[in-house]
Amino acid sequence: MTNDVRALALQVQLPGFHGTTLPDDYRALLEEGLGGICYFGSNTAGGPDSIRALSAAITAANPLAVIAVDEEGGDVSRLHTLEPSPVLGAAALGGAGDFRLTESVGRWIGHELAAVGITLDLAPVADINCNPDNPVIGTRSFGTEPDDVAAHVSAWTRGLQATGVGACAKHFPGHGDTATDSHLALPRIDVDAQTLAERELVPFAGVVQAGIASVMTSHIVVPAIDPDRPATLSPAVLRLLREDLGFDGVIVSDALDMAGASAETGIPEAAVLALAAGCDLLCIGPDKPASLVEEIRDAVVRAVDEGRLTRERLADAVGRVRALSVLASEVDVTAPDEAWQAGAAAFAMSIDGELPDLTGAVVVSVETVANIAVGEVAWGITPDLRVDPEALAVPDDVPAGVPLVVQVRDAGRRPELLDFLRSLAGAGRTAVVVEWGWPAAYDVGLARISTRGSSAPGVAAVTELLREAGWTR
Repeated sequence: MTNDVRALALQVQLPGFHGTTLPDDYRALLEEGLGGICYFGSNTAGGPDSIRALSAAITAANPLAVIAVDEEGGDVSRLHTLEPSPVLGAAALGGAGDFRLTESVGRWIGHELAAVGITLDLAPVADINCNPDNPVIGTRSFGTEPDDVAAHVSAWTRGLQATGVGACAKHFPGHGDTATDSHLALPRIDVDAQTLAERELVPFAGVVQAGIASVMTSHIVVPAIDPDRPATLSPAVLRLLREDLGFDGVIVSDALDMAGASAETGIPEAAVLALAAGCDLLCIGPDKPASLVEEIRDAVVRAVDEGRLTRERLADAVGRVRALSVLASEVDVTAPDEAWQAGAAAFAMSIDGELPDLTGAVVVSVETVANIAVGEVAWGITPDLRVDPEALAVPDDVPAGVPLVVQVRDAGRRPELLDFLRSLAGAGRTAVVVEWGWPAAYDVGLARISTRGSSAPGVAAVTELLREAGWTR
């Protein structure tokens, strides 16, 4: 019995290791039945050929292993870190309002993932960004209206899964109405059950109907359902997904190394609690040693021996993970070519104020620390100058009469950045702000272009707009 449970306890884990090659200790765990591997930035840094070789090594060690990644398009990309993503992200797609384009972007990403051996995409984001101060969702969301978000999430899912790659809607039951990052703390969403049903749950209900392969939990407390435990560890929240929404696929935990899940208990115990609550596949987090996988396995075995977790629940989780597959569709979807996406990006943009004459303008990027989910990726137009967010000032060698294109991210929730922009206006500088984050309402006395997230098509659209105002490079 113990050996059987030990094997099952490996098959529900989805850890991430460091580097572009498969470590020997992880190869051994895969050969013993480890459920899968989740790629992060260090795994994909070598480019497509390197990723394909790594996937082949994982599959050779365990043909049933899930190979997962966060590839949302736009601001969140693990395959495109040196330049902006080649496809629009969720907020820009939501702003464009073209469901055919949204489906096409999902399909394009699916083809790209399938080509390097990835079988599960931890996307799309089904959260409604109803709190503009949200530090972790923002442009990863398709918008603020439940029905619109539901339609886009369903279209993106259909496109992705048409390629045979599974989709994973996140972060159930909704991470949009919080101003706390669950990577760092435990957020709460204080809404009543009716609001939850009419707002947060609508996109998830939509993707369940669309046949999504998996749903990811969030590390947030929703007192209307469970006042004590975050969703990942709450049987009541996960029953809502299974019974009320009728979801029969794989429930994936968000990364258990996040503070919202394991700060009080440690990762092995959080894994036990997540399985007991109803999670099937446990995302562990990036760059983890193989010894942590073994610690989690041993903690699960102890929990079964102690009666805190049943073997039946564990076997049910394994069965769902083993059945995780998507049949490729024959439905044709037109590829999202450059012109189509650039036009959509331009349509999704908003312009506040009249752009000044930008002849001879210098592009200045204010470097801001991205949240952990986004990571350090390329964004915006390649700048002429970078400004340290700790010492906000235009370098002295830029004459006062030179126009500025000031690129920022999420200035609306960064008071010090708003003060810097207002100081430029107060000094009479000729400048335009390009906001690459969530298009929050703020007035700094300068014209502003709001892009709804960074991507190559978005960069092309902004570049064209700036050139119309006289900017050249």
